[in-house]
Amino acid sequence: MVFSSSLSHLAMLVSLSANTVLAAPRPSSPQSLSMNLKRRAPEARSADNIGNWAQAHKLNVEAKYRKTASSVEKRNSGQNLVVNQKADSSFFGSLAVGTPPVAYDVILDTGSADLWLASSECAASACDGVPTFKSSDSSTFQNKSTEFSITYGSGAAAGSLGEDVVQMAGFSVSNQVFGVCDQVSDGLLNSPVSGLLGLAFQTIASSGASPLWETLASSGAWDQPLMTFQLTRFNNDSKATDLEPGGTFTMGTTNTSLYTGDIDYNDIPDNDESYWLQTVSAITSQGNAITISSGSSALAAIDTGTTLIGGPADAVAEIYSNIPNSEAGTGQLDGYYIYPCSTTVNVTMAFGGKSWAISNADFQAEQLNSNTCMGAFFSLDTGDNAPSWIVGDTFLKNVYSVFRYNPASVGFAELSSEALAMNGVNAAVPSATIGSAAATVSATAGARDANNGAASFHSLSTGPVLSLLVITLTILFSSRLV
Repeated sequence: MVFSSSLSHLAMLVSLSANTVLAAPRPSSPQSLSMNLKRRAPEARSADNIGNWAQAHKLNVEAKYRKTASSVEKRNSGQNLVVNQKADSSFFGSLAVGTPPVAYDVILDTGSADLWLASSECAASACDGVPTFKSSDSSTFQNKSTEFSITYGSGAAAGSLGEDVVQMAGFSVSNQVFGVCDQVSDGLLNSPVSGLLGLAFQTIASSGASPLWETLASSGAWDQPLMTFQLTRFNNDSKATDLEPGGTFTMGTTNTSLYTGDIDYNDIPDNDESYWLQTVSAITSQGNAITISSGSSALAAIDTGTTLIGGPADAVAEIYSNIPNSEAGTGQLDGYYIYPCSTTVNVTMAFGGKSWAISNADFQAEQLNSNTCMGAFFSLDTGDNAPSWIVGDTFLKNVYSVFRYNPASVGFAELSSEALAMNGVNAAVPSATIGSAAATVSATAGARDANNGAASFHSLSTGPVLSLLVITLTILFSSRLV
């Protein structure tokens, strides 16, 4: 989940029915339902605006992950939005809530674990023009009469917990617990995004509820207990329009048209099922190996909700020491580094297996002036109880990423030529569709098992086509978030 704040989030449309197929911009799979992703075009920004964004981004990521010992059991911080972020992209998709179902756009965040939506009772300016959830319009909504709040580096959202039917990508959870927020800080939401969908594990959910994805994966509703992302790149496209194809989010299977070769899986260390943790085993910069600390200091959260890559100050400094004429930023760029834009930067990262290259286009996070650029790696202090590295979309746009429930692991694969061909290519956005769910499950969410923190689930019903169901949720490319 990783960098942002007062952002403009563009609409994303998603198929919620296994019976309604919407073509993706490029990927082809006989078993997948795909949709186009979109992103807001970058606007020219001054160095001051970039500095405001960079400073807020760093503070938001630190606030998102920094915890005290007493807050490890129950997470009180979540997705952070980067202030004034316009140049790069966040990713969001659609789900439907209630009876009858109503579609909402939500940020897709593997760095947090709660689902929340803005309430129709929200009178804050942050909710102006944002589609909001009205509980009285749903015949299946149940008020849990429990307070709910999430605190971000740039603000907070608060309200109460509710329970209702939630559909996504052809699947349905009949009693999903989520936050209905009537208090939202300025800058947290921008139309049409109405909230956030956490895709990490229940152990870090502020609500204590089982996340939508975890209920589906643990109940056997998916063909395979995993979800995947393929994200496109437009940050280096000066001709990008307001909405551009953004990639695909797939639930329950892998899409073989989007990657090539084997998927390199590495288990979550020490069975710590909280964030999607990986151990940083190697980093190179301009061909030179970077010193990586061992143990917990090498842990990284793989976060689709974060834009850039944060890490320990000494390691980040060493990365830039190999880049000629680079220097540490000051003021609002404290913790960041600047370097000549004419330099082609070659950085790789490994997580116990293969090394993965980060493109020069993604490393070049911002252009401050005609000659000077800001790098995508920045120094980060998350405290003693959170991962030292936060690896966001700067890395994830370069790989096909797989988040596997059992065995708990993260996998990466090379993007296929078909996936790479989507970068910088315009395509139409399909209309949002709400349809009947092919599989419905129920979650006994909201109360963790006292012994191991796990939620129990039972399947209510599955459609006869479940074994063949391959779900691809299309997501839209918008502005940056933490």
